[in-house]
Amino acid sequence: RSFACHRISAGVASGEILVSRDDICFYLVNPETGTVIEKGHDLEGRSVAGKILVFPTGKGSSVVQADGLYQLQLKQNAPKALIIEHPDTVLVASAIVIGIPMVDRVADAFYDVVEDGALANVDSDNSRVTLTK
Repeated sequence: RSFACHRISAGVASGEILVSRDDICFYLVNPETGTVIEKGHDLEGRSVAGKILVFPTGKGSSVVQADGLYQLQLKQNAPKALIIEHPDTVLVASAIVIGIPMVDRVADAFYDVVEDGALANVDSDNSRVTLTK
């Protein structure tokens, strides 16, 4: 199934979906492993490394958000792509500078069927998110 979206940061990535119902502070993700360390977060103990991360929005100050995502990228444990419901300026700028494909405004039907472990292709250059399995 293929869904229209809005490109925020250019690029194409394929991989496994990881869905968070909670907002994410990338500073509370261990850069050495990509594991979410925030207590009580629905992804606590799970790794975002190499995943296509689906989440509502970011949280935390601009410095910790940008640095957290940057540290993940330095350690090669950043998500492959970001699908965000409510983008904020800091994450948008960070994704563009770091070079992580980021999209928003994915069709509502996507959120009805997306689940952890699904395989997907995010093609922000052509404004498409495709669930491949």
